[in-house]
Amino acid sequence: MISSAIRRAAAFALALLLFSGAPLAAQEPFQFPTPNHFLFVPGGEAKFFAPTEPDKPWTSGGFGCVRDYRQRMHEGLDILHLQTDRRGEPTDPVMATADGTVVYFNTRPSLSNYGNYIVVRHVIEGLEIYSLYGHLSRVRPGLRIGEAVRAGEVIATMGRTANTAEGIAKWRAHVHFSLNLLINDRFATWFKKAFPHEPNDHGEWNGLNLRGLDPREILLKEHSQGARFNLLNFIRGQTELCRVLVRATNFPFLKRYPMLALKNPVAEKQGVVGYEIALNFNGVPFVLMPRAASEIKGRAKFQLLSVNEAEERANPCRHLLVRRRGHWDLSYTGLRELELLTY
Repeated sequence: MISSAIRRAAAFALALLLFSGAPLAAQEPFQFPTPNHFLFVPGGEAKFFAPTEPDKPWTSGGFGCVRDYRQRMHEGLDILHLQTDRRGEPTDPVMATADGTVVYFNTRPSLSNYGNYIVVRHVIEGLEIYSLYGHLSRVRPGLRIGEAVRAGEVIATMGRTANTAEGIAKWRAHVHFSLNLLINDRFATWFKKAFPHEPNDHGEWNGLNLRGLDPREILLKEHSQGARFNLLNFIRGQTELCRVLVRATNFPFLKRYPMLALKNPVAEKQGVVGYEIALNFNGVPFVLMPRAASEIKGRAKFQLLSVNEAEERANPCRHLLVRRRGHWDLSYTGLRELELLTY
């Protein structure tokens, strides 16, 4: 039975949508993955997010540099449960955020920080995006890889599974929800080369291959903008952490997301030998500019062209950059990210 708290939250969210006057389908390319809609309730964040500890703020359950004193990235939202059974275990349904196709699920929680998790592929405005739902108590019986699911369709039950020794406490049972771009469909081969002595139990659907956007920003912007919300413009509008040059022209990310590439008449005329790429603080490539040989200085495979120091100070947790002798450079992590991107 759905609790009164769930009914109130759902009714409030519906009222807000109806008040806006926009059609529901146009208003929400993405839907909430659980009945918890307190994100739309003024001051309701403490009922929406699961913090890491009882004395931590709700922001520790959000997206970004919110862990370990801003030194560790959290790539999704930890959405708090609303209902439990007699044992105190969560029973909230977990639903597909948009129409899509199930591409992967893991039912061996010891193999992932996400515990039991599901990945669903969506095509929104011609752009591939992948939703991930983690810490599930169970995947819906009979769910299959390749199965089409509809927005709002129940695909799992919320839980608190993980591969950590301490586990997830009942009070903070939640679903980890993220919206991601897929970096490289050659990931499994790259991982074997980069980490020859480490297992990769999830193939291309390893979390290292999914680069998260902020779902909170997306949900809030699409709610406030209605039919004017455009996912491609949202991605293109990310704040730039740095700009890099890569001497590569035929990598999978470029083929998967050609809409992120800009036009350059010089490169079109002379030939493309590399790409100038803008990265946000989480390493998401959001603008790619083709470059000709005449526009490139140096012969290094990867070059750091510019740094937004204010953004680096505000969001340092991915550690993509390092300052050496008064100059910025790509860190080991930053170089590894570019190796994966262009592999």
